[in-house]
Amino acid sequence: MKKYLNSRLTIAWLSLVVVFFIGVFGYKIFSGFSWVDAVYMTVITVTTIGFGEVQPLSPQEKIFTSIFIVCSIFIVGYAISVITEYILSKNNLGNLREKKVNSKINSLKNHVVVCGYGRNGVQAVSKLKAYNRSFVVIDKDEEVLEQLYDSGDLYIKGNATEDEVLKQAGIERASVLMCTLPSDADNVFIVLSAKQFNENLKIISRATKESTLYKLKLAGADNVIMPDKIGGDHMASLVVTPDLLEFLGHLTVSRQEGSINIEEIAFDKICKDGREQAIKDLDFRKITGCTVIGYRAPEGHYTVNPDADMVIRKNSKLIFIGKPKQIEKLKETYNI
Repeated sequence: MKKYLNSRLTIAWLSLVVVFFIGVFGYKIFSGFSWVDAVYMTVITVTTIGFGEVQPLSPQEKIFTSIFIVCSIFIVGYAISVITEYILSKNNLGNLREKKVNSKINSLKNHVVVCGYGRNGVQAVSKLKAYNRSFVVIDKDEEVLEQLYDSGDLYIKGNATEDEVLKQAGIERASVLMCTLPSDADNVFIVLSAKQFNENLKIISRATKESTLYKLKLAGADNVIMPDKIGGDHMASLVVTPDLLEFLGHLTVSRQEGSINIEEIAFDKICKDGREQAIKDLDFRKITGCTVIGYRAPEGHYTVNPDADMVIRKNSKLIFIGKPKQIEKLKETYNI
């Protein structure tokens, strides 16, 4: 929308300039007016003020003036409407947008705050959308934010390293923070600031250098992702174990046909009565078709492919795998 308004604004200004020069040179050539008189006649003609002519006009000059008046009325009218629309869009409409977005953000709770909407930020938001998670994007680029607004996504314009911007994004009510900025220093600073506002916040950050990984962990990041390292490992794995990588590529949290979905569910969702039970007693496979492939203990350690006799404890989580329809059945069964 911004590009559209800017292009129309450029055309409007150029049209006004062209009309002005046509008028000035027309009166200078046809009537022999001085430059000052030619400018004066052009101004009073274009603005339709109605002052008298500098000197009586000949029939040819009257024809030129008549045509010039008709053309200038349409062009000036168009220019005024475009300029007015641009001013409103920059002020009133912009303020209304900001109020509308802020109102929605203020109503969010347990949402995800994404700092930066570059390559990693775009991919993260795409996954969050596929999983129907509410989120707020923080970015400084106005053109990027324009795209987010047009798609109905929530955003904050500003620098995520500033405390006020994080507060505006509802960092105190958020459940997850994702730092995807290209600068490791900025990500470390954001992690430190965010932990001050929300100690229970789960933080996932990007890092470009190995040395920064430990600093981010020390600052309070729960998970640190190194895109370059992951990309290199993936490329090498395609050489060593191509079939395995192809299979893993089907693992997703989206509902795409043919994909293999993964879902995690907390203990209190599975055992609503609070009673600890063995996996075999809950019979997930028969009820939903999904298979338990992982168990996260309350202490934080993971068990891959847990035994059927394993008892799931309070504050633990189970990780399931299944087809999209099976995962949907799982969510319906346990009200996820």
